[in-house]
Amino acid sequence: MKKIILAIDGMTCSACSNGLEKYLNKQNGIVNCSVNLVMANATIEYDEKILDIEKIEEFIKQAGFKSLGEFKEIKLDEKSKKEKVKLIIFSILAVILMYISMGHMVNLPTLEIINPHTNGINYAISLLILTIAFMAYGFDILKNGYKNLIHRVPNMDTLVGIGVISSFLYSLYSLYMILNGVHSYTMNLYFESAAFVIYFVKLGRYIDRISKDKTKEAISKLVKITPDKAVVKIDGIEKQVTLDEINKGDIVISRPGEKIAVDGQIILGRAHLDESFITGESKPVLKEVSSKVIAGSMNYDGYLEYRAEKIGKESTISEIVKLVIEASNTKAPIAKIADKVSGYFVPAVILIAIVTFFIYLIIGQSFSVALSTFVTILVVACPCSLGLATPLAIVISEGLCASNGILVKKSEILENARKVNTVVFDKTGTLTYGKLKIAEVLNYSDIDYNGLLQLVGSVESKSTHPIGKAFMDYLEKNKLPILEIDEFENIVGLGIIGKIKNENIIVGNSKILKKYEIDNPYIQEEKKLAEDGNSIVYVVKQNKIIALIGVNDIVRDNAKTVIDNLNKNRIETIMLTGDNEKTADKIAKEIGITKVISNVLPSEKTNMIKKLKEQNKFVMMCGDGINDSPALASSDIGVSVNSGTDIAMDSSDVILTKNDLSSIINLINISKRTIKNIKQNLFWAFFYNCLMIPIAIGILKPIGISINPMIASIAMVFSSITVILNALRLKKQ
Repeated sequence: MKKIILAIDGMTCSACSNGLEKYLNKQNGIVNCSVNLVMANATIEYDEKILDIEKIEEFIKQAGFKSLGEFKEIKLDEKSKKEKVKLIIFSILAVILMYISMGHMVNLPTLEIINPHTNGINYAISLLILTIAFMAYGFDILKNGYKNLIHRVPNMDTLVGIGVISSFLYSLYSLYMILNGVHSYTMNLYFESAAFVIYFVKLGRYIDRISKDKTKEAISKLVKITPDKAVVKIDGIEKQVTLDEINKGDIVISRPGEKIAVDGQIILGRAHLDESFITGESKPVLKEVSSKVIAGSMNYDGYLEYRAEKIGKESTISEIVKLVIEASNTKAPIAKIADKVSGYFVPAVILIAIVTFFIYLIIGQSFSVALSTFVTILVVACPCSLGLATPLAIVISEGLCASNGILVKKSEILENARKVNTVVFDKTGTLTYGKLKIAEVLNYSDIDYNGLLQLVGSVESKSTHPIGKAFMDYLEKNKLPILEIDEFENIVGLGIIGKIKNENIIVGNSKILKKYEIDNPYIQEEKKLAEDGNSIVYVVKQNKIIALIGVNDIVRDNAKTVIDNLNKNRIETIMLTGDNEKTADKIAKEIGITKVISNVLPSEKTNMIKKLKEQNKFVMMCGDGINDSPALASSDIGVSVNSGTDIAMDSSDVILTKNDLSSIINLINISKRTIKNIKQNLFWAFFYNCLMIPIAIGILKPIGISINPMIASIAMVFSSITVILNALRLKKQ
């Protein structure tokens, strides 16, 4: 099986996307197809033994649409400027048309040469000429409507096309009668109705296109983060190339003020990089030899040479864009409701319009009144707003999640996250940082806190032990320089020794004290630190203990706040860890988790998730390691922190790129707001049609309420604008 995302041209409403989706899913060789109206693409899973891309594109053409090839990147509509100019020109023509056709009705000054009462032929011909211009403007609508009708997937264009052509043909008949001297037909012209319907449909689509572009901006900005060109070093010679010319293994150069071109590993140099667009970390990060770099990072202050590792579609940025696009192409269950309704809605409206037309004739109404009602029903019922209700809100929310460091792989997660009532956390690397940090310092000297840790960090800078990394991280974070070390010695299993300003400094565990016969009056303090799960570091200066330091894998800064927030929202929190009971209980107590399941193997983690689901709990699992992968896959929603392993991220439904647990709260809140917004959109879309179709039929004519095709087209635009504005509210909350 293969999967491909194709860009589709010609879709204008949910009936289009729904009809194309149904048509493709019926074809032999296509396993599954999902069509996205807002992103204008189709995700197709197919059997490559039966089909190829050319055959699939032929199916799309048969359905009345056009494939623009593989969907490689998010493009904002390049036609907007031309469409804007056309819209301005036809807005002016619309005013002229309205003046000619209706000016005499409101006693405006009328040119005698086109006065309908005295020069009916000139009046009719002027309307015909202007209407032909509008029909040329809306030829794409008429063409698509015809194609979709022929392929039995009628859509909004079909409704508009039938209405416009019906009005135009009847008006041509009226013009023929006028030319033959029957001047009463001057009042039976509907040229302006056909023209105004096209104009307002075009206006609505222009507004719709702008709103769709806005929903794509956050994603498209990611694509533009990487530079267009880079400098590579080949046989010692520097050469400027485009990104497409960089190959894996190439040595790429980055100078201060330049962006990293591709993902890679530093082989020479040292610099601070801004990676905030990925990690959310506002402070520049120090990168040295062996450090990984991410495409799009800004180099602030150093010369770097790095080896290209991930290029093109493999880069971090491309992966993020791909995930967001694929997520927007999956359909939330609530979206399928609108799709199903749209599939039946258009044929039903056509049937209602035809039945109403004949009823009007049967009860003695004139042909012109019956035709006007027929056209009005078709136009007012166009399901634009219904088609936008769900996909627009979903895409906006996808962008909102991405900008908040939450990568959602499937749009159904946006619907389901609000249902979460149980969140299960792994401990190491999820609730904690997963690396040793300085947890507690007992200072028995007159050296200040920073001075003491600078002393220890300088000695540890010569060591490769993981504990030494905790002190080095502290020096880096606080911008403390490393002091000069003399006579350094590493005593395996015990600690390290060095001289700073001719003073002996010993850093190590209690065993090193025995080796050098140093008196230890702090045994009780050591015991207490050890009980708290710390690794113990003694600091000795000139054979006297000056400090006792506890190093531990400490909890994330906001872990307690996140747990408190979840508990307040009546969401159960559980710690599920392979660590020992004592350590797990200590961390759980510190952050407010009351239920702890410890000493579990990876397979047991999966079983625990399944047991929770059997208790009718909707479970979100948050983890980071290989051992979490089965549990992440088994949960209703699997969440992986970005610092986790590749397999954990592959198994998850959501990736937290900022490594910030508060993103879980944001995801749940965005989910609640998204579904609320979609329900509001669907309500207004259905309410609008339920209200306007009866009015269009003429049920309220006895009390003086009626509409014509022009008013119907204005109402149709208004309904779409209402849904668009409501969906855009998601960005501001």
